[in-house]
Amino acid sequence: MTSSLVLASASPFRRALLENAGLVFKARAAEIDERVLEKPLEDKGAAPETVALELAEAKARDVARHFSGALVIGSDQTMSLGSRVYHKPKTMAEAAAHLLSLSGQTHRLNSAIVLLRDDEIVWRHVSSAHMTVRPLTAEFVERHLERVGEKALSSVGAYQLEGEGIQLFERIEGDYFTILGLPMLPLLSKLRELGTIDA
Repeated sequence: MTSSLVLASASPFRRALLENAGLVFKARAAEIDERVLEKPLEDKGAAPETVALELAEAKARDVARHFSGALVIGSDQTMSLGSRVYHKPKTMAEAAAHLLSLSGQTHRLNSAIVLLRDDEIVWRHVSSAHMTVRPLTAEFVERHLERVGEKALSSVGAYQLEGEGIQLFERIEGDYFTILGLPMLPLLSKLRELGTIDA
């Protein structure tokens, strides 16, 4: 174990993934405005994977200022359908529009990790999951959103795969950790390679 480990996130899901894997780490939320950082990237036509990497790096850099010499894990996830990048719906009407736009389509969840020590990028990685939504009717979407309520507003795709959102899908290609936004297997492999965790 050659360095302390810091997660640049306040996400309880990401923290739980690292804790469940037995990692010892500190966590601190990055203080960045993701939408402000995203807009110029999207205006330039940056690929969704690039946007996820840039946001992950920005989070890691913000937190690394407070932890000299530590290995900081920055992570972010984008959701894309073709060239369209989605953002969290603000209203239930937007959530319904999201789901109907995904109907019968395969969208991608792009989960990026950046490891940073001080100002040096140690490693960058993106894993993607391909999510095929079954054909949906407006009536089903309305009933579905009535059941799940405002939880639909807490995720970019307006669904929670671990809940009733699983009923929206006909096929999923990709690992569970990528879908949750933190590709654990490549991360653990890199941490072992760096001597940060027990090999």
